[in-house]
Amino acid sequence: MSQDPGRTRFAVDIGGTFVDAISYDDATGELRLHKASTTPDAPARGVLDAVGGLAGRLDDVEAFVHGTTLGLNAILQRRGADVGIITNEGFRDLLEIARANVPAQYMYDFSYAPPPPLVPRRHRTGVPGRIDAQGTVIEPLDEDAVREAGRLLVEEHGLRSLAVCFLHSYANPEHERLAARILREAYPEVSVSTSTDITREYREYERTSTVTLDAYIRPVLNDYIATLESRLNDAGLTHPLHIMRSGGGAMTSELARQAPLMTVLSGPAGGVVGASFLAREQNLAKVITFDVGGTSLDCCVIEDGEPGEVHEAGIDGFPLLIPIFDIRTVGAGGGSIAWIDEGLLKVGPHSAGAVPGPVAYRAGGTEPTVTDVALVLGYLDPSGFLDGDMTIDADAARAAVAAKLAEPLGVDVTRAAASVFQVLLARTVGALREITVERALDPREFALLAFGGAGPLLAPMLAREMGIATTIVPQVPAAFSAFGMLMSDLEYEFATTVLRPLSDETLAGLEEAFAELEGQGEEVLSAQGVKPEDRTLIRRLDVRYHGQEHSLGIDLVPGDTAATVLDRFSRQHEARYGHAMPEPGQILTLRVRAVGRLSKPGLRELPPAASAAPEPVGERPAFDVASGETVAFPVYARAALGAGHEVSGPAIVEEGTSTTVIFGDQQLTVDRYGQLVITGGQA
Repeated sequence: MSQDPGRTRFAVDIGGTFVDAISYDDATGELRLHKASTTPDAPARGVLDAVGGLAGRLDDVEAFVHGTTLGLNAILQRRGADVGIITNEGFRDLLEIARANVPAQYMYDFSYAPPPPLVPRRHRTGVPGRIDAQGTVIEPLDEDAVREAGRLLVEEHGLRSLAVCFLHSYANPEHERLAARILREAYPEVSVSTSTDITREYREYERTSTVTLDAYIRPVLNDYIATLESRLNDAGLTHPLHIMRSGGGAMTSELARQAPLMTVLSGPAGGVVGASFLAREQNLAKVITFDVGGTSLDCCVIEDGEPGEVHEAGIDGFPLLIPIFDIRTVGAGGGSIAWIDEGLLKVGPHSAGAVPGPVAYRAGGTEPTVTDVALVLGYLDPSGFLDGDMTIDADAARAAVAAKLAEPLGVDVTRAAASVFQVLLARTVGALREITVERALDPREFALLAFGGAGPLLAPMLAREMGIATTIVPQVPAAFSAFGMLMSDLEYEFATTVLRPLSDETLAGLEEAFAELEGQGEEVLSAQGVKPEDRTLIRRLDVRYHGQEHSLGIDLVPGDTAATVLDRFSRQHEARYGHAMPEPGQILTLRVRAVGRLSKPGLRELPPAASAAPEPVGERPAFDVASGETVAFPVYARAALGAGHEVSGPAIVEEGTSTTVIFGDQQLTVDRYGQLVITGGQA
């Protein structure tokens, strides 16, 4: 394939089942997509297979952005490195003590047991030395004790990754930096993570958990990035490899190796970035993203072009303090297994993944999945799967649904298959309510943006269930997360805890601390080659009422006073929680987001359609959830749809890597950007 020099951009997203690679030609606006199977045993191979489907060489590639859930999977599957923790003397059990509470979702589960610590007690050690909450050294760090701790963990226990976290280091990182220097000098081959290199925020347990997770995935991710970068360079890539951050934006692979935890949700983050871009470009005030891949389903709320973001999240019961999109994830996707549990039908969280995959793939899978069920209901064309590049067996899928689901439930195959989607939708509605209804947001006021390989198939069903009036399927939905990565800027966030009352005197006194954070931001952007005119530094305060535990983020603008900040905080608090309080405010954390703007591809309009209604390319029987019957669905090729085309349901729109299903009470219109807009179906 021939590319014009300096005009082609690549983005790659690794999912649980497939790797999506997308290329964009700046000159023509052409988007090209190629999928390859995920290769869990050697993740870089799947990436190279997907990229190779678009270009044999990468000499002319101007930008390459990558999103991966490799770190996340290492945590979920407990396949990270063996980690040692060095902390203050007397605090080695902090991870096990934790918060001594029960998560809200397990409040009434008397059998609940917290996940065991990632680091066994024998791999945790304390050393003398103490800093107080104001950052004052009250006991010098015992350097010999640090050396002995390193000897014990590295030489006796054979560990190759160490986490260092001392009390109150957010106020003064001196002891952590000294300990890290000692350890790196003594054991240069050992990976060392310090909490203040990741977050300078208070809450000792959460900060210890965060740095432990970073140390847990660091060797795994570093080896992967090094391998991938080497292979891409061999293929001709001369520009830096960029990795998506979990909170949006990209960073160079060099920085990703220094802070691998920042990439832990980089795959789903790409979809949120792409959705935010579309929302701003098309003036969509309220959007809910609906990203359904092979193993998971991710949702995020976007208002006025800005996605929800949090600075404290959790992975599988382990808290982490990093900026991250407020994404709700359900363990359900195209590869999710449908199964019977004591007479009840369940879907997920177990997934057939890429290996062995759904039964229809004929690669060893024996349990019916959502993909198998979609084949049984007629939504997918077995001969056109992945543009015909992959042969699947619909008869095998039907036999598995019959044996594993229909017979145990005592219903026919169609009823069993339709019930799988009903169960899946019930789980999805619960996740969406968490980020809408439980935050005083009405989901009926939002548009549903559907992407991922299975998103366009499921979204029209979900819209009917929740009374959402508009569903939008963007261009290249199966690789939309990768498309979003093409929209990314370089972004980095720096923060420090201050714990001061919100007053005009305090605001004036924060200038030095903000200047220090901005200096760090300028230094990082300069190291990435960002020109001064392309840099933006955004100041933010985490504010709470005096006496509260948690806070809300408030952007600072020139001329702000304590009164204007408190007013904005109170209005945001009322919008989020339904009330404001006549209490004084308190500043918890200072944040600076450093943004290096990159050029981005724009949206291109399609020529108007020659006729109002397109011609179908075929027809097949499928299950219509609007009527509860199997009826004839006209089938349309998306490539033949032009701006202004209209289709009444039931209908199916195919594009090789994704299928959109419109039901009998819904209508489809193609907008000027080639997006599928589905309306109707509200109860």
